[in-house]
Amino acid sequence: MDAATSPASQVAAGSVLHAGRLITGIENGHAVARVALRELAEHRGRAQLIGVTGPPGAGKSTLVASLIRELRGRGRTIGVIAVDPSSPFSGGALLGDRDRMLEASSGDRGVFIRSLASRGASGGLAAAVNDAVDVMDAMGKDVVIVETVGVGQGEFEIAKIAHTVILVLVPGYGDALQAMKAGITEIADVVAVNKGDSPGADQTVKDLSAQGFERTDPSGGKPWSVPVVKVSALRHEGVAELVAAVDEHYAATGETQWRVVGERARRHAQFIAFVGDRLREELLGAAGSALGDRHLADPYGAAERYVQELLQAHHWLTTQPRAEAAPGTETK
Repeated sequence: MDAATSPASQVAAGSVLHAGRLITGIENGHAVARVALRELAEHRGRAQLIGVTGPPGAGKSTLVASLIRELRGRGRTIGVIAVDPSSPFSGGALLGDRDRMLEASSGDRGVFIRSLASRGASGGLAAAVNDAVDVMDAMGKDVVIVETVGVGQGEFEIAKIAHTVILVLVPGYGDALQAMKAGITEIADVVAVNKGDSPGADQTVKDLSAQGFERTDPSGGKPWSVPVVKVSALRHEGVAELVAAVDEHYAATGETQWRVVGERARRHAQFIAFVGDRLREELLGAAGSALGDRHLADPYGAAERYVQELLQAHHWLTTQPRAEAAPGTETK
């Protein structure tokens, strides 16, 4: 295949068709997708990555649609990765209630939306999200937004990917809202109180603002004071202020090594995922052939013996010091 017509070159040229095909290949674990990702490495690193997370019912999809409208009005091109729970039967992504998001991008070549199934991944984040972010980055999108399922550990997983995390809350959560406060300093760079026209919105903003939440710069710079912004995504109110807060955070983290530390952690996580995928491909197939039906009576014991045999065959794995986590893997 000519380099100019390869899938990677087509994606780098901005082809939505080829980007969609590549993301499908990534989801399905195709080897050609891994090759394309390697070829795209030189084209990535330019997009602003925004995570949108929060509890179900907070209006995350509606807010993303409103963000698309605001950002497109400023001339920025947008990629959106919407992470959905898996269908237990098909394993495919469920679009759910994302009509407004799709309407916001209808006929607009500057917006590319892709839904990914979590397929049981930790925190509701699809294993392919990191790679899909790279695809949208490489195709030249100015901003890539990742919207999470908003259950389990998803709120914490998104902090490993995005430059800026928007935590979407709504008035009236009571005790649940109080419980969330403990995690705000760990995940949220900006808090958006959605449905700002509903009763209790102003009080919620006041209560959260009074907490004085801060995010610690892992590179030792000045802490970031988490702003609380009242918005009504449905009415497109307060969204300009929200974008301003996100951009301010992005600029502030670029002035120190904060973003560098976060990117190093993201690449480390990708490396571990790639190694795990390749080992599963190579070793599990070999295990089935080597063991035949012997593992059926005692799968746990057979698995332990098989792993021990592998470690003995590659004894250097057990004699090398365990590698330390990449700097910054514990935070953004």
